[in-house]
Amino acid sequence: MKDIAIEGIKKSGDTSPIDEIRGVGGGDINHAFYAKTKEKAYFVKVNKRVPPHFFESEAENLKLIRETGAIAVPDVHYYDRPQNLEPAAMVMEWIEHGSGNASAELGERIAQMHRHTSEHYGLMRPTFVGALDQPNEWRDSWVEYYGQFRLKPQLEYAIQKNRVTSNRRSRLELFIEKLDEWIPSSPPASLLHGDLWGGNWMTGQDNQPYIIDPSCLYGDPAFEIAFTELFGGFSPAFYEAYAKTTPLPEDYEDRKPVYQLFYLLVHLNMFGESYGGSVDQILKRYVQE
Repeated sequence: MKDIAIEGIKKSGDTSPIDEIRGVGGGDINHAFYAKTKEKAYFVKVNKRVPPHFFESEAENLKLIRETGAIAVPDVHYYDRPQNLEPAAMVMEWIEHGSGNASAELGERIAQMHRHTSEHYGLMRPTFVGALDQPNEWRDSWVEYYGQFRLKPQLEYAIQKNRVTSNRRSRLELFIEKLDEWIPSSPPASLLHGDLWGGNWMTGQDNQPYIIDPSCLYGDPAFEIAFTELFGGFSPAFYEAYAKTTPLPEDYEDRKPVYQLFYLLVHLNMFGESYGGSVDQILKRYVQE
């Protein structure tokens, strides 16, 4: 894997000698490396088997966020587009961790990012949520997009992976049919990070927040905030600062489980039945059979 990372750095245009390269924590999906050449330091992701748009999608999403000017993201220097599930690398700017806590600034900047909106919901190109391919299209209705391009693909993955009982499947199918009872059809179509959990942001050495590993879409801002509450990693200062800039809707607490269901389905499909009980709990709350 180190050889692939080094080759990626060379392809980025930096052919100077490698002074140091070592493995670092990079999540459950990719191998990750810190590398330092005579010119600069890099964060390099390597994966053995990915489709052509795997790293391209991440690079495009980071560019989309950067163009808002709302919050910092790492620069992308190079990425492979493998044709036949070959090994691939993505070479990025190394962000040195700072000693401060930028939680409040993160909340304010995420709220500012959410002010960048589209006329439609979704995105033109597919992305990934974790290792799962995430289809996208533009839709005029948020209810339609969320049901057909977020929940339904996860149901289909669950069926393929034998992660749904007949009862869970019927409840989820009915839940998708009745979505318009619980979420609005035309909330703001805000630019969302799409996978904003505690491991996908950091405080840089300049004490500014950076966000990483996006799975972007244009959608209800409450969808983003609901996920931040699912697995922790965000302080009260984050939510206070966010609310000062962009207050949450009055029915946020009712929408929250509807949105958290998507991420629980993702975890069910990626990691197994340990998330099944949480999925069923939400379905039973909204769907009576």
